[in-house]
Amino acid sequence: MDFVLKEEHGYSYIDEGEGEILLLLHGLMGALSNWDMVIEDFSKEYRVIIPILPIYDLPLLTTGVKTMAKYVHKFVRYMGITDFTILGNSLGGHVGLIYCLNHQPLVKALVLTGSSGLYENAFGGTFPRRENYDFVKEKVEYTFYDPKTATKELVDDVFKTINDRHKVIRILAMAKSAIRHNMSKDLHKIHIPVSLIWGRNDKITPPEVAVEFNQLLPDSDLQWIDHCGHAPMMEHPEEFNRLLRRFLERNKEKV
Repeated sequence: MDFVLKEEHGYSYIDEGEGEILLLLHGLMGALSNWDMVIEDFSKEYRVIIPILPIYDLPLLTTGVKTMAKYVHKFVRYMGITDFTILGNSLGGHVGLIYCLNHQPLVKALVLTGSSGLYENAFGGTFPRRENYDFVKEKVEYTFYDPKTATKELVDDVFKTINDRHKVIRILAMAKSAIRHNMSKDLHKIHIPVSLIWGRNDKITPPEVAVEFNQLLPDSDLQWIDHCGHAPMMEHPEEFNRLLRRFLERNKEKV
């Protein structure tokens, strides 16, 4: 489904629907299309906002997870929003956690799926065979439980991205920043409700990562999706949306 990408004041973002606000943060290699089914389903009764994170646009020395969280805060101030729920996948979850630590009063709740912040096993420190299409295809398939989820379009996008030298050095810098920035000692400070919706077969942020998040976050619940890898909202969108809706409605009842 096609959504309107707004471009203004240096920001590129999707803003669909009306109501309570869901702020979606994509991952390191993620595209806005990763959230298509979430937007389609929830924009009927929520306001769904997704900024494009400027992973490829920052100076190399400042490319990191903390800088991304600062960018999100500038975007939030520009949009004039408050009392919103953050949804973050992979790197987006990590950025969301840092944002919540620094600006918790603005955030109503947090949803993490395949989030970094404790441990991740991504591409590693390099792309030793990035010009080899079959190697890249294998790595993209590794993200999912069912390799068929890695469509040719998705593989083509990743292949093009990592063979752009400007982009790949920033991807590696961002990945290293995420690995260095372990949040285990800070998670106890996050007291808003957190829902962990995790693929039981995630090989990048494995199930034990979700269990550790659940133990360290004071007000969290952990929900599993079977036969699912690192991006549940792509691989099992209906089940992901069902679990997300249950969490959001439960939070409404608390108010």
